Amino acid sequence: MSESSKLLGKKVLVTAGAQGIGLATSEALLRAGCDVFVHYHTSSAGAETLTGIATELGQNFGSASGDLTTSDGGAKLVSTAVEKLGGLDILINNAGSLVARNNIETITDEFWNKVMALNVDSLWRVSQAAQPHLIKAAAERGGASIVNLASLAGRIGGHPGSLAYSTSKGAVLTFTRGLANELGPAGVRVNALAPGLILGTSFHNTHTSDASAQATIAGIPLGRAGAVEDIARAVVFFASEFDGFITGATLDINGGVWAA
Repeated sequence: MSESSKLLGKKVLVTAGAQGIGLATSEALLRAGCDVFVHYHTSSAGAETLTGIATELGQNFGSASGDLTTSDGGAKLVSTAVEKLGGLDILINNAGSLVARNNIETITDEFWNKVMALNVDSLWRVSQAAQPHLIKAAAERGGASIVNLASLAGRIGGHPGSLAYSTSKGAVLTFTRGLANELGPAGVRVNALAPGLILGTSFHNTHTSDASAQATIAGIPLGRAGAVEDIARAVVFFASEFDGFITGATLDINGGVWAA
């Protein structure tokens, strides 16, 4: 059975799902036959694009803006998504940001806490709110899946100025392994992706200069940067493993940098 056929009719929530990697992932999941609910912060245009795609495909689709760094933001989002979709089989935790580049001497309490709130706190809040629905799906439909978006920076420490971001993404990798242990007995699988340089995203458009990108590409064994579609395909694969034997794993998608 192909990944797409396994995903037919599955109900998916994607955080930050209306731009960049999230937008490509949401579209790929719709085209794989999923009903999708997308969270976004400011990118309503992407949500409108996805609405058109879902209508064309005849898939159930919904979206909502929200601040996942607030204490009740995750619970509100999950409740809205479950009401729209009629349940939840798969959660894609994609929300996160570098925010800005700061070396250790310029990091403030406010900046550190903001990065952690975006990349770690939002992740556990949404996962906490989603887990009873995922456990129910696993019991009733044979499995459920969480996919967390980490980063190569969480593996190797990142470029200068990304200390807080790299630390937060390292925490995502550990959170993934810990949650896989917790939810495995209930049939919920939890995995992570660690993308390297993925050009064409607001992240790198904002925080990576052309010179820095070219220097990074020079060190990539495959000799090129990645594209959002490279990550979306991997998300679809991991999402389809709601009934599989892969959990607590991280898939590195970086053109061979981590292997070098």
